[in-house]
Amino acid sequence: MTELVYCGIALFFWIVLIFTFHKDRSRYRNCYILFLAIVFTIAALTFLAGEHQKKAIIALMIITLLILLAVPFFLITNGILMYEREGHSLSNLLSLILGIVVAVGELATFVGALIPEFAGSEWRDNSPLFRLSGISMFISMTVLYISMAFVIFMIYCVFLQLIPRKRDFDYVIIHGAGLLEGNRISKLLSDRIDKAIDVFHKDPTPPVLIPSGGKGSDEKLSEAEAMKRYLLDKGIPAHMIIEEDLSANTFENLQNSKKIIDSQTGSKYTALVTSNYHVYRALRYCRKVGLKCTGIGSHVAFYYWPSALIREFIAIHKEKKHLILMIIGWALCMLPIIYVYFIQ
Repeated sequence: MTELVYCGIALFFWIVLIFTFHKDRSRYRNCYILFLAIVFTIAALTFLAGEHQKKAIIALMIITLLILLAVPFFLITNGILMYEREGHSLSNLLSLILGIVVAVGELATFVGALIPEFAGSEWRDNSPLFRLSGISMFISMTVLYISMAFVIFMIYCVFLQLIPRKRDFDYVIIHGAGLLEGNRISKLLSDRIDKAIDVFHKDPTPPVLIPSGGKGSDEKLSEAEAMKRYLLDKGIPAHMIIEEDLSANTFENLQNSKKIIDSQTGSKYTALVTSNYHVYRALRYCRKVGLKCTGIGSHVAFYYWPSALIREFIAIHKEKKHLILMIIGWALCMLPIIYVYFIQ
């Protein structure tokens, strides 16, 4: 009977996800609905294991523990690699910083759990140890809360890339990514353009490509012009390219591209191509400017992805609404710890 309940709850969340995803892929609530659907699906599967249920649960716990222990090592190693390959900037240190934060959180968890174990039954009467345990649990829960929020966000970003999409587009917007030495296409940008070219050739009725990006103060030509030259060199006909060369950021990319599309006649089924880690935030901007489109992610080097996704997570939570919700959620998680260790 219990397995039926979990199966029912899992099915409920999958149905809700299908509805909300179809309505708007950019809604942040989709991240949590997807996560709950996965969690209850896993729970249902453990019950369906029958007589092997306990073994399945133990195996799942061991795998989860090993992953948790490996995460700080991976993030720190990745952060060092990112720092060496991409330059000595703060944004390139994000993976390293998160790895250290997670390591501190895991250490705090062990300290908070071991104090009662080794201090004896009267550890609560020992004020310094009791306070140390409280501080440890406070740090542990804070890190866990932030880490889980990031994992939920990451899972949804990956999910966006796995969902099949239609191919019959009328327009494909290509987001800029800066030029090297003021006039050369970077690897990150060429990956975006190549992805758009791939979409162009696979489409039964090839779409108009809109390379998007203005001219920066340190650039010799606009990103749109540089991308157009790249597209022409790859054999894309000039009449299938419309430049958007006035924007300075992603939001303006989409605003200006929408104006171009709205000025055209005929159907306007649109896709946007950007790096895979950036698709979700780009779709959020699409909603804000009233542009209905499908997000398509281009490949980026694996070592680059964690730091880039952390930047996206931070950018989303700079928005007032999501920052407030994040703080409220954290405060609710902290209330029991504050009450037990610092008020009671």
